[in-house]
Amino acid sequence: MIKILIADDQELIRQSLSIILGNEKDFEVTDIVTNGVEVIRSVRKNKPDVILMDIRMPEMDGVVCTQIIKENYPGIKIIILTTFDDDEYVFNALKNGASGYLLKGVSMKELAEAVRKVHDGTAMINEDIASKVVKLFSRMAQSNITIRVDESSVAELKETEWKITALVGSGLSNKEIASKLNLSEGTVRNGLSTILGKLELRDRTQLAIWAVQTGAVNRRFSEEEG
Repeated sequence: MIKILIADDQELIRQSLSIILGNEKDFEVTDIVTNGVEVIRSVRKNKPDVILMDIRMPEMDGVVCTQIIKENYPGIKIIILTTFDDDEYVFNALKNGASGYLLKGVSMKELAEAVRKVHDGTAMINEDIASKVVKLFSRMAQSNITIRVDESSVAELKETEWKITALVGSGLSNKEIASKLNLSEGTVRNGLSTILGKLELRDRTQLAIWAVQTGAVNRRFSEEEG
């Protein structure tokens, strides 16, 4: 059972999400709240697995709340709910450890699938805005936000792990990476976990930023994929 906390300052959205997600057999909505302060209180009490977080909320917005939650409860996954004009908010939410973001208006089927994917450790980004996120990663790479990795750890990466890293940096999902490299999704998922362990990175987002910053996203390989 995946425990979900819903945070949005619009009552209609809160109630709608709660009803729809509550009908999924493998979901349990633990609480619905209106701002980041209430999120923190609810997390302490209910320990959700996934938080659906509006980016713009009164008292404490989704960016600050994401940072606080990830610092104190790193195992909780956060999906940011946003709109196209929220670039700066999304930029900072990803930096602070959000597992991805969805546009408000996403179908309920896509939302439910996103919750499951994020719970399983996959970063979730709407397909139609994947390029937007790559641009965000690029902006991060060009800023003073630096993901530091020990050089000896980098040397431990194998050829397939480099390929996975490059494709993560390009914004591809595990399914897309598996298809491109002729691997199973499970193999990609395990490979990603190994990469994060070797590089001592927190999550897929940090790996993507590092891949852009170091140029690994453009790395040329000695053999063709497949």
